[in-house]
Amino acid sequence: MPRRQVIAALGIVLVAALAVTAFADAARSGEGQAARSNLTLIAPAAAGGGWDLVAREAQQALRTGNIVNTVQVVNIPGAAGTIGLNQLAGLAGEETTMMVTGTVMLGGISQSGSAIGLQDTTPIARLAEDFEVVAVPAESPFRTLEDMLTAWAANPAALPVGGGSAGGIDHMVAAQLAQARGIPVEQMVYTPHPGGGELTLSLLSTAAGTVGVGISGYNDFRDLVESGQLRVLAVVAPERLPGVDAPTMDELGMPEVDLVNWRGLVAPAGIGPEARAELEQIAREMVGTESWAEAVTRNRWVRSETYGEDYDRYLVTEQARIDDLLKELGLA
Repeated sequence: MPRRQVIAALGIVLVAALAVTAFADAARSGEGQAARSNLTLIAPAAAGGGWDLVAREAQQALRTGNIVNTVQVVNIPGAAGTIGLNQLAGLAGEETTMMVTGTVMLGGISQSGSAIGLQDTTPIARLAEDFEVVAVPAESPFRTLEDMLTAWAANPAALPVGGGSAGGIDHMVAAQLAQARGIPVEQMVYTPHPGGGELTLSLLSTAAGTVGVGISGYNDFRDLVESGQLRVLAVVAPERLPGVDAPTMDELGMPEVDLVNWRGLVAPAGIGPEARAELEQIAREMVGTESWAEAVTRNRWVRSETYGEDYDRYLVTEQARIDDLLKELGLA
């Protein structure tokens, strides 16, 4: 492995180790306290990505809505969220911790063959849907998605595509695009990143080994799109995103590129029914705040709240769907 990659890998491991230590300290600080007194939210990814954004917006809504006295966010990046999931699994019975989850984690669980899955958590709430976009630097020669796909099909190895964790929704969207254009998935060069911040740095860098096309949630790119540094070529959403001048996959004649991300909350396994009901109620109150409503609008999410047995069943069927999709796309 090249020296630069070794250093980068060691850096990720160090960050993850420090995050895990911080998480353990945060969890211990909540022992014996009710969730409304001291709540920890785990963002199982680096700062600047979609899970981190959800955790921070939830933190703000819980604070300003006077729902929880103290809310702290702990980032535990790595392995499509499964490092955070493993840490959560070690807190069985802990009633003052919740973790953000979603499609990316299901992909990580499937691709890694992890023995720990969302069945080893206590589902609390599905909150919202979030949408993927395909973006390029402003100076890119690709003015449309068709421009990009034409160049990609001509020489897949010459156009690395960047996104989040391997097996996550960004990777699956890239594979769906490749299949739609007849590009063998095994020829696709996909470069995973631990978070949205790292992906945008790679997109804007001119150094060797960086990527020319990025696929991620719109909010990972939002600031740079609004400042004119990135250009959105297409959105993976049922309708155009408000304020984003880019067509949907349906408009472009590729309805098979249709993966929608979702954001939800889970708690450790082993909590009692009263504790679960309390965390569900906290989530219900949170999504009812003005702060959360503003977050939904600002981040171009679509609300999709689900609780209780409906959410339990959704997680089971969604994991099975992602398992099958990864196999179909040649990613598992």
